[in-house]
Amino acid sequence: MIITFNELRRIKDKLPNGSMKRIADELGISEDTVRNYFGGAHVEAPQGAGVHFEQGPDGGVVTFDDTAVLDAAMKILQNQ
Repeated sequence: MIITFNELRRIKDKLPNGSMKRIADELGISEDTVRNYFGGAHVEAPQGAGVHFEQGPDGGVVTFDDTAVLDAAMKILQNQ
């Protein structure tokens, strides 16, 4: 899946407080990994986020190896 960086940030910004922890717990990964997925730079994250950022218009392009974090975020937004 490919979206723009700005689209990814809009999704993150719409998430309610506590969503990073909720997603991390649901998927069995660290909160820092979830934050990195949404464009953070937490180098202490124990595993890679599987997200690749390329500079360009509208914040650039984001390519995902695995959409599990994004899917969990979209599920949270749908249930709001």
